Amino acid sequence: MTLSRKSNFWRGLRDGMPFVIVIVPFAVLFGVAGTEAGLSIAQVMGFTIVVVAGAAQFTALQLMTEDAATIIVLATALVVNLRMAMYSAALAPHLGAAPFWQRAVLAYFNVDQTYTLSQIEFDRAPDQPLGAKIAYFMGVAAPLCPLWYLFTYVGAVAGSAIPPEFALDFAVPITFLALIAPALKTLAHVLAALTSIVVALALVWLPSGLGLIIAAAAAMIVGAQTELWLERRRA
Repeated sequence: MTLSRKSNFWRGLRDGMPFVIVIVPFAVLFGVAGTEAGLSIAQVMGFTIVVVAGAAQFTALQLMTEDAATIIVLATALVVNLRMAMYSAALAPHLGAAPFWQRAVLAYFNVDQTYTLSQIEFDRAPDQPLGAKIAYFMGVAAPLCPLWYLFTYVGAVAGSAIPPEFALDFAVPITFLALIAPALKTLAHVLAALTSIVVALALVWLPSGLGLIIAAAAAMIVGAQTELWLERRRA
């Protein structure tokens, strides 16, 4: 590994470390919730290793406990994870020239934290070599994903012994506030976020998470239309 790749990897690892504070309780919480929902430890671990997306995992688990139809569970989880497609599109100009097997690995580890920190880094220094960019991305993933697996297992095995007053569920909103708040830089972002909040709350009475699907679609429409309106004004 060249000097630039090494330095980028360690810088990515350093930048990703603060998220350990929320990744650990978030993972433990999913392990606890999974076993309490009736999943075996093997099923919980398969869930977390294959999906690697906490929000989608919690959403799917909640719908499964409500006996929602399989198609609803899959559709809702897909909608929650649609942001990953946008993450991929945003990172493609920086990482798209990598060989297929490397892109597959990057896609697997393309989660909220790796995307957010990498996008900030690549915007700061867009002319870095491809290898250095990949090293930074993987550096961010290095302290996060292994701990996600490990502490999911800890939660699945020992979750029932964790006192309720520890309130591990704080990790879910704190994580997304830390990631989303800095990204609300434009009118389109703000209006999309507000739309999703208002519509989701207004449709909370709908069964099987349908309100979440509608809220996500409405937010994307509002955000896209706002971007088009701003482009027309600038033109």
